[in-house]
Amino acid sequence: MYSLVRTVARRDLLVRHAPALLASMAVAELFYKFHSFTLECAAFLATWYALDWAAHAVAHGRRAPR
Repeated sequence: MYSLVRTVARRDLLVRHAPALLASMAVAELFYKFHSFTLECAAFLATWYALDWAAHAVAHGRRAPR
């Protein structure tokens, strides 16, 4: 996490990564009730990764070919 914050520009963090983070937090809060912090944390991190990956794939899919 520290490396992400230090190496990625603030604008990129806010525009690209923050929406996936907030959506993952909402999904975790609404749907993950495993009664185990470890399981819920792992599911949250997996959801964040998947949503961030999907946003990245969509963003690169919309770009015009060079």
